[in-house]
Amino acid sequence: MEEVLHVLLHAFLDSLKVFPFLFLMYVLIELLENRTNFTKNKNILTGNLAPLLGSAAGIIPQCGFSVMAAKLFDKRLIRAGTVLSVFLATSDEAIVLLLTSGEASKTVSVMPVIAILFVVAVGVGYLFNFLFRNVPLASLEEGEDIHGTPCGHDHEEDSNFHRYFLHPLTHALQIFVYILIVNIAFGFIMHYAESAIESFLLSGKWYQPLIAAAIGLIPNCAASTVVTQAYILNGLSFGGFIAGICANAGLGFTILFKSRKNLRRAFALLGVMYVVSVAVGYITLGIMQAAGL
Repeated sequence: MEEVLHVLLHAFLDSLKVFPFLFLMYVLIELLENRTNFTKNKNILTGNLAPLLGSAAGIIPQCGFSVMAAKLFDKRLIRAGTVLSVFLATSDEAIVLLLTSGEASKTVSVMPVIAILFVVAVGVGYLFNFLFRNVPLASLEEGEDIHGTPCGHDHEEDSNFHRYFLHPLTHALQIFVYILIVNIAFGFIMHYAESAIESFLLSGKWYQPLIAAAIGLIPNCAASTVVTQAYILNGLSFGGFIAGICANAGLGFTILFKSRKNLRRAFALLGVMYVVSVAVGYITLGIMQAAGL
């Protein structure tokens, strides 16, 4: 019983350490979202620079832009490559968790992560826009407006207290719970089967991109939290981690799968995301192995 309490206490304290930093990061994200207004500017996803600008906006840790891209794609207002560029660049909670992890090696990995996501998103975006360049696009009806709803809730009319304190606090508490669950699970696993787990991680790293990418496709911030926290706790290789967050598109797929008439397009997009993410994960693993890392 004493060992169980020790694992639980250690997991709670480790999770509690990151909570203040999570809260501050989400306050900053709300400020950034309000200043940049990315999720209201639908024009950023049109024109020849759409995949480039979409990838840049997707890198910013907020899910409103992937929601807006999904809405535009569902109405055939943007091309497949453009929505893919946004989805592939979006990493949901990953960047925030890496920055607040307290692990220097993980925090330093933020820049390589951003670089990989951006390059992949831009490349895939332009490739698919070229392949489907002849697909006709629709246009907005007069007076019609489309914008993203940050993180699944619309709080444009909220007071500053709600926007800059209550919403960040609620979001930070939600992620704290996810982190705590992962920390408890890993705590018990490492306490009772450390050697077996280490052996599995060494021998099974080539399966990790397949599994991590499948988890990353789940349109919920819990998915990116689980993948990222597993990487922070050294339970997931860097290649597996990249595959997982590359596949994560925030809440974008929830929008696409709501439209029954376009389910085939949604499944096709989901398949492309999975294949690309797994491929990027394996390429990353191969490069790191060749470099002796």
